[in-house]
Parts: sequence; C-alpha cells; structure tokens
Amino acid sequence: MFCYSDDRSNRTSRTHHSRYHEVVTTPTGVEAELGWALGTVTRAHLRAAQDVVGGLPGGPRGYQVLAAAATGAAGSQLALGRQLGVDRTVMTYLLDELEQAGLVERTPDPTDRRARRITLTEGGRARLCALERSLRAAEDDLLAPLDTEERAALRAMLLRVATRVGGPTITCTEAEELS
Repeated sequence: MFCYSDDRSNRTSRTHHSRYHEVVTTPTGVEAELGWALGTVTRAHLRAAQDVVGGLPGGPRGYQVLAAAATGAAGSQLALGRQLGVDRTVMTYLLDELEQAGLVERTPDPTDRRARRITLTEGGRARLCALERSLRAAEDDLLAPLDTEERAALRAMLLRVATRVGGPTITCTEAEELS
C-alpha cells in the first residue's frame, strides 16, 4: 500500500455486510476444498475491487499504473508495460487516459531521451490514497468474519504461499479472463 495515514485499528466489524451472502449454499463437501475457497474469495475480491476502481481510467490496470508510479517502480513506459503484462500499444492508450485525467505525467528519461518516465501528479497521489483506503475498506468487508489477528495471519500466509509459487506472474489479460 502506498498510503499509510489512515487509521486501520477501527476497521474490525462483526456485523453482517450485505455485499456478501451470509450463508453460501454449495454441494456437500465442496467447502472443504482449497480450490473452491480460494476461487470464491478471489471472485468476491475481484468484484469488490472492480467496484472501487471501476471509475478510474483503465480500471484495475489504471490502479496498477498509479501504484507502480507511486513507488518509483514504474520506470519507463515500456518497462512498466512489461512489468504489468500490458501490450505497449494498450499501455500508451491507458497512459493517455490517466494523463488526460491529470493523474500521471510522462517526462523524458534523463538517461534516454526516447524513453518516458511515468510519475504521479499531486492529483494522482490523492486519488491513489483514496483508492487504497476504499480498497482496504472493501477488503475489511470481505474479511469481516475474521478478527484483526486472523486477518493479519491470513495476509501473511497468503503472501508466503504466493511468493513461493512464483509471485504475481499472471498478466492483466489472464486475470480478466479468470474473473
């Protein structure tokens, strides 16, 4: 996360959230399957995240660009496209939209005049912080059945498994096909 200024200590809620079904009906025994649980949670997370970033130019891809630009990991336009698994032509149109919205700037790379570096504008920083707060609230809503310690443990365990199996190697196109 880019922004850490919000208070996360008051986010635990034991109340039912209408976005998610209180009781899920499935065939007997399916609930014990890891694939079913991961798939169900992943689809719910994707829906919630889409609700949050849907109004951003480029949606989830636009959010990824803002997040990468905030950390300085974006580098050049070409490198960013490769990192995110986005075709360079698609990346150009996406950056055009984000730039027109006043969220990013493309500036010449001082070491290579042909390359463009992607940086956030002040408006882009503010928008990213708001998106991160909204995403965190959506995640808290999704994880409402868990207390604070269980949420932290789940995040840590999932991160450990994800980095063990190779990390985020799925492209945006592949993620869209799965959702």
